[in-house]
Amino acid sequence: MNNTSISIKIDPKLKKESQALFESFGLSLSSAVNMFLRQAVREQAIPFRIGALVPNEETLKAIEDARNGIGLSRGFSSVEELMEDLDADD
Repeated sequence: MNNTSISIKIDPKLKKESQALFESFGLSLSSAVNMFLRQAVREQAIPFRIGALVPNEETLKAIEDARNGIGLSRGFSSVEELMEDLDADD
């Protein structure tokens, strides 16, 4: 199979970091790019999710609050106890 060369512009720091990462997997940067392209063609899509960072800021705050016990209700030992609490007038 004949190969062809392409030229892409990439941030030098990103290139260095990605080369180090792929080398740790036993891959060259060229092999990693080929893997990406083959997978994209196979799936007919970008082979990873593109979007906002997950979790978002609101979710991160909720996780932090839960870890710190902020905004949590008390525990219940039965469904009946939970239902009584939900039906109670506060």
